[in-house]
Amino acid sequence: MTTRRRADLAVPGEPDRVVPSWVDPVVAQASEAVGGPWGRHAVTGRALFWTPLRVCLLFTVAVLALAWAKQAPCASGDWSGSKQYTHLCYNDAVPLFGIHGQDQGLVPYLDSAVEYPVLTGGLMQLAAVVGRAYDSLAAGPGLLPDTVPVETYYVVTCLLLSALALLVTRGVLGLTGRRPWDAAMVGLSPLLLVHAFTNWDLLAVALTTFGMLAWARRRPVLAGVLIGLGIAAKLYPVLLLGALLVLCLRAGRLRAWLATTVAAALAWLVVNVPVALAAPENWARFFSLSDTRPANPESIWAMLLDLTDGQALDGPLAAGQAPSVLNATVAVLMIATSAGVAFLALAAPVRPRVPQLAFLLVAAFLLFNKVWSPQYSLWLLPLAVLARPRWRELLVWQVTEALVWLTTMLYYLGTDNRGIGVEWFYLSVGVRDVAVLVLAGLVVRDVWRPDADLVRRSWSGTDDPAGGVLDGAPDVRTLRRWRAAPRPAAVPEPR
Repeated sequence: MTTRRRADLAVPGEPDRVVPSWVDPVVAQASEAVGGPWGRHAVTGRALFWTPLRVCLLFTVAVLALAWAKQAPCASGDWSGSKQYTHLCYNDAVPLFGIHGQDQGLVPYLDSAVEYPVLTGGLMQLAAVVGRAYDSLAAGPGLLPDTVPVETYYVVTCLLLSALALLVTRGVLGLTGRRPWDAAMVGLSPLLLVHAFTNWDLLAVALTTFGMLAWARRRPVLAGVLIGLGIAAKLYPVLLLGALLVLCLRAGRLRAWLATTVAAALAWLVVNVPVALAAPENWARFFSLSDTRPANPESIWAMLLDLTDGQALDGPLAAGQAPSVLNATVAVLMIATSAGVAFLALAAPVRPRVPQLAFLLVAAFLLFNKVWSPQYSLWLLPLAVLARPRWRELLVWQVTEALVWLTTMLYYLGTDNRGIGVEWFYLSVGVRDVAVLVLAGLVVRDVWRPDADLVRRSWSGTDDPAGGVLDGAPDVRTLRRWRAAPRPAAVPEPR
């Protein structure tokens, strides 16, 4: 088991899928612990049980178990001594359980205003209902462990989020084509370890991933329904529709895009309209809060305001006043970035892959948005794995995300409690932003020079495993005068 390969391309007559220990130096080095890279004559693709899917799901379970061990000190709601910061186990579910009255049986939106989109509120309510059912059973014959309601609620929440994390791994594997082991980058993700149970973001990530999988399997209506539900959980999946629009415009597949977009709009309406009619003010809280919310500490705007003593942009704001200048600046930057991504998609020598454009748009949204809560980075995880599946770059980026979480907890702890000052916190945020920018730059390079795209060069004839109707489709509209001359195709190196 010591045979190595130097080329990224597959060689005819060898396994019908990419072997990571042959093509990725990080995996090759890690494989030395179990005897070295996979041998040329080793059996591949015929395992009776330990298929790539099951192995990647096992990786995910192991990381989720570690994530729970990290979160367990905060589960009971006893956060005395700033435990949530010293143990790095802060999460939103525990405090919001009481803030929104779910400990008293209140229903999100109908009985209390919730600052999240409707489907996220629905997941919160599902966890509360299941938790109360468990508490009722535990109070009976005494066969079940009896816990405080908030702990039951948080355990149920984490179990639901764990199921969603497994679905994300499954969805990514279905989008990798002949590279199924790329899904291990999700299952073994440090970002998943840090933020799986911080908030409810995995709901939107799972729905978006399966929406992409439905698109890849040429089911645009189902893709639209899933993307629409994702938008009903977090707004960011709408960026995927933007990426599909530009790619379908280039390939002349606008009918498929229209079907997906209409289905997404209808799915969003089906979820939102009943709640909006029943409790219009509480339903609208998410949108009003998005408008009036100031820059949060993890954004570039908070650093700018701190450097200028709060005089930049809107200057000092009254309580509840919307930062109109900041909102407009973010909107202009996103429009400009989206236009740049659209130009890239239409001018590139080869049509970009769906995950590449989606990653660039979501990364730009996070970098320029006035709110980048640390767990939002989970939005990027499946897109980054699919856009540029290289272990080294992805691990470096995720280490910076973990560093941001560590410094965030220490910053909130305060210097009087052996925490850190704002300058160290901003340094970690800046390093994270640079890592995301570098990763985005590498994706742009892969788009402009498609022979550097690892997915396309891994197997002869590969175009876009996540492309669906776009996969292998000829171009109809391009900005030809801006197109770079294609570089010669890569050739496999001899073994």
